[in-house]
Amino acid sequence: MKPNVVLYRKIPDDLLAKLQEQCQVTYFDGINADNRAAFIKALAEAEGVIGVGLQFSDELMAAAPKLKAVSTISVGYDDFNVAKLSARGIALMHTPGVLTETTADTIFTLVLCAARRITELAEKVKQGEWQGSIGPDWYGSNVHGKTIGILGMGRIGYAVAKRAHFGFGMNVIYYNRSAKPEAEQQLNAKRCSLDEVLAEADFVCNVLPLMPETRHIINRDTLAKMKPSAFFINGGRGASVDEAALVEALKSGVIKGAGLDVFEKEPLPVNSELLSLPNVVALPHIGSATHETRYEMSKMAVENLLAALKGDLTKHCVNPDILR
Repeated sequence: MKPNVVLYRKIPDDLLAKLQEQCQVTYFDGINADNRAAFIKALAEAEGVIGVGLQFSDELMAAAPKLKAVSTISVGYDDFNVAKLSARGIALMHTPGVLTETTADTIFTLVLCAARRITELAEKVKQGEWQGSIGPDWYGSNVHGKTIGILGMGRIGYAVAKRAHFGFGMNVIYYNRSAKPEAEQQLNAKRCSLDEVLAEADFVCNVLPLMPETRHIINRDTLAKMKPSAFFINGGRGASVDEAALVEALKSGVIKGAGLDVFEKEPLPVNSELLSLPNVVALPHIGSATHETRYEMSKMAVENLLAALKGDLTKHCVNPDILR
C-alpha cells in the first residue's frame, strides 16, 4: 500500500509523477487561510510531508500522528523544531550542496551592485537624470583588491571566497567556529575573530546559519565596529540582523551601504525603511532562484522523502540519530 504524502509546494510535473508512482499524494499549492483547514485534515493520514516556506508549528505536528518523514525543499530548516521531530522519531531531510554555486553567485552580485551602486544609478538613467558626464556624486567603490570578510565558511561561504579570491584578487578573511584549512591553503584565507572581520573587511558577507547565538549577531554594536566605507551583505538569514540597527547605521553613515537578499520578515513590508534608502540593494530572497537550481532542489527533496520513507537516512538527513 502506498504511503500517504502531503505536498504543499508546486514541483515540476515529472517529479510529481515520480512521487505519485510510489505515494498517495495530496497536493496544496501553498498554504493559506482558505486551505489551511483542509491541509490540517490531510496531515491526519500523512506519513510524509514535502514542501517549503511553512512554519511547521506544534499544531501541525500534533495534527500528523502518523508522520515518519519531512522533506524541505531548502538547505535551511528554520521552519522546523528538530528536537521535537527527533523526539517523535520523524526524519527531517533537506537539500544541501545543490544550491551552493547559485547562492554564491547571488551574494557576489550583491557585492558588485552595492559597491557600484548599480540599482540606484540604473534608476537615475531610467528617470532621465543622466544628462552628461557623471561626477563624483555618482561614483561607486572598487571591489577588486579589497578585503572581503565572510561570516560562516561553510559550502556557500567557501564558494563566495573562491569568487572573491580568483575573480577579483580580494583578500579573504573569515569568522567561523572552526578553522577551514582548505580555504586557508587554496584561497590564502585568514581565520579571524568576529571583531577583527568587522574592523578589517571592506565587505562583510553574512552566510551564517540561524541559531540562538547568531540571531541579531549584526546589531548596533557590531555595525559600529565596521569601517564607514564598508558594505554589509546578507545572503544568510534575515534574523541574523537587527534591521532597525541596520537602518540607523545606513542613514547615519556608520557603514556605506548594504546588499540584502533576506530579511527578518518576508516578504519585506512595503513600508520598510530599508526600501527608502538609496544605499540599499534589496532582492526578494532569490539566492537559489534559477530554473536549473530550483529543479534540482525539488528533485533532491523528492528523492530524500522517498528514501526516508523506506528508512534510508544516509543522505541529507538533519537528524539521523533517530535510528539509534
